Amino acid sequence: MEVTEYVCQDAVGLARLVADGEVSAAEVESAAREAAAEVAGRVNAVVETWPSDDAPVPGSSPLAGVPFLVKDIGVAVAGRRTELGSRLAAGLVAPADSFLTRRLRRAGLVTFGRTATPELAYSITTEPALYGPVRNPWDPTRSAGGSSGGSGAAVAAGVVPLAHATDAAGSLRVPASCNGLFGLKPSRGRVSMGPDADEVFSGLAVQGGLSRTVRDNAALLDVIGGPEPGDPYAAPQPARPYLEEVTRPPGVLRVGVLAQAWGGRRTTAPVADALTRTVRLLESLGHRVEETAVGLGTDWEGFVRAHARVFTANLTATVDALAAALGRPVDSSTLEAPTLAAYRYGQEVTGPGLLAALTVRNTVARSLAEYFGTYDVLLTPTLPELPMPLGAYTEGGEALDGAGWIERLLDRSPFTTVCNVAGTPAMSVPVTADAATGLPAGMQFAAGYGREDLLFRLAGQLERALPWAGRTPGVRAGADSGR
Repeated sequence: MEVTEYVCQDAVGLARLVADGEVSAAEVESAAREAAAEVAGRVNAVVETWPSDDAPVPGSSPLAGVPFLVKDIGVAVAGRRTELGSRLAAGLVAPADSFLTRRLRRAGLVTFGRTATPELAYSITTEPALYGPVRNPWDPTRSAGGSSGGSGAAVAAGVVPLAHATDAAGSLRVPASCNGLFGLKPSRGRVSMGPDADEVFSGLAVQGGLSRTVRDNAALLDVIGGPEPGDPYAAPQPARPYLEEVTRPPGVLRVGVLAQAWGGRRTTAPVADALTRTVRLLESLGHRVEETAVGLGTDWEGFVRAHARVFTANLTATVDALAAALGRPVDSSTLEAPTLAAYRYGQEVTGPGLLAALTVRNTVARSLAEYFGTYDVLLTPTLPELPMPLGAYTEGGEALDGAGWIERLLDRSPFTTVCNVAGTPAMSVPVTADAATGLPAGMQFAAGYGREDLLFRLAGQLERALPWAGRTPGVRAGADSGR
């Protein structure tokens, strides 16, 4: 299989070719490796590749035989390094597969490498000191987003049609928006975090994927979703496979629109224009759309303060465990300035302070649940601005303490984090792009807890109405390098 043929297929399409005997899984994997090598120097998305030890059975799942990459955090592959984007964890090797890896293997996905993440996934841009910056395939001077920026850039550049991602504050949806991809953050408890953890970031973090097509994402959630022994809770199981939902009509939906976020960051003109065009598309499809207000049950300052406590307390525990296990110091030789500042802030978070923050988490979840009693879907921009220039996020950061870094994160990504706190599913959809620059501008759609089925129906309808698969970035495997 030639790379030019490979990049034109999505994951489900590749699996069908393998199942029909038109191409072997080995040939598909070879094309993926060639694609990775072709764009490596231009996007810096893939940290490491390795010889795959998976032997997929053609036709055993909708994804059997498809090349796959995992993010360098949130998943363990036995015998492979998982360095969390940090010098503190450099050389760390996973002793056993996580539950997620076992499910990926059973689905026949061929995992052959890992993608870059910012240090400990603690940023919405992927520019770690350990690997260097990941570049956006649409404009290499701009960020690919974070913290799943490596996976986002790899998919957009054609290395794989589908890649692993995690999301604790927008880390899946932000790269989807920046790279012109589809990404759905599942409900809390949809995908197991075990066996080494029951919750990550006190339930704010989830597992998912980034893809070019909606059906690939649905197929992935079908194979990775569901509880594992020892999980503390699980999201309600779907009535049918999500892959089937993609082709089902969503019906007439009540859509509330929030154009401006809760904090002070204003939605920029290019993104506001993209939102307006999305509203018109929804109306043309027969949905009832209106501007709305969305209460959180707390003010923004209280939300940010609670988020800072949850994020930094969890980070501090992780850093201490890594330092003890690897015998390394916790200082500027092992951690970047933002991470070290957040670590020090987390050392000061008390038990009662963390519990108070989790009370805010509950308040936000109850408030959004009430909102979804009136509206089926909430529409917002995924980000209030187009992809940032590389270096813009950390500019002036040396003066910030740990709370200041969290405030900056929520200021630059105010729409996404609320869904993590509430535990509700949300997706970033590449409905449109900035007319002036061609840069992607994702739109976020959120629904009530456990309603991934509704989101996949809506996403499928949007994809059929305004297909985005034909839009490709300037840096893409199989394309003219001078393009």
